[in-house]
Amino acid sequence: MAKRAEPSGIILSADDAAIVKGVLACGDRQHDVAAWFGVNGGRIAEIATGSRYDWVAQADVADLPPPGPYPAGRVAH
Repeated sequence: MAKRAEPSGIILSADDAAIVKGVLACGDRQHDVAAWFGVNGGRIAEIATGSRYDWVAQADVADLPPPGPYPAGRVAH
């Protein structure tokens, strides 16, 4: 039986959720946003659909990271 990887322990905060909403509104793909934060795409989808952090407003454009896609780990290495 295949062994699963250990959980990353990364938990997105309300501030992170505001950034997620902002970059999604600017047109970034959920996959790229998940890569930026180092989380599973499902966590980004939960924020996008409002099942998590539905009360959080999106961040201002000035507070957003650069648009994706971001370099793969092997490219950055």
